[in-house]
Amino acid sequence: MNTKELVCLAARLADEKKAENIQVIDLKGLSSLCDFVMIMTATSKPHLEAVEEEISKKLKEIGVYKTNRDGADSLQWRVSDYGSFLVHIMTQEARDFYALDKIFSFGDIIDYTKPTSKKTATKKTIARKTAKKPAAKKIAKKTATKKLVAKKKATVKKTAKKSIKTTKKK
Repeated sequence: MNTKELVCLAARLADEKKAENIQVIDLKGLSSLCDFVMIMTATSKPHLEAVEEEISKKLKEIGVYKTNRDGADSLQWRVSDYGSFLVHIMTQEARDFYALDKIFSFGDIIDYTKPTSKKTATKKTIARKTAKKPAAKKIAKKTATKKLVAKKKATVKKTAKKSIKTTKKK
């Protein structure tokens, strides 16, 4: 499941818990912070907690975990960081005051209600995809290192040959 599918799933989960005014904003290539930001309104602290819990619980079930969380004691705003996307759950007062919708207005709003893919990922497929990436990176790194070493050796040989030719001429 790609990041867009995950953030849309999280938005649909929030919608099921009656979060209001849910915005999914695509920042891919526009921000170094993350690829997507989700902003929503909760009507009370218990509602805020219920929405956060639902998203967290369901994403954990498919193997997606928060990398960070802020606002645990806040009555007005919770932020969950899932690495490539952030989830902001706020009361209306906090949302009006901090105006995140305006701050991220340079991004495109995504329609989270439409499924982005016909394929649904399972824990196993996510684990398999995640496991393959580091191995591929290691192989690519080893190959690049070998090429660099070979290039340095070739340069040293050329320099040595030039040095020998120069010495013989004298």
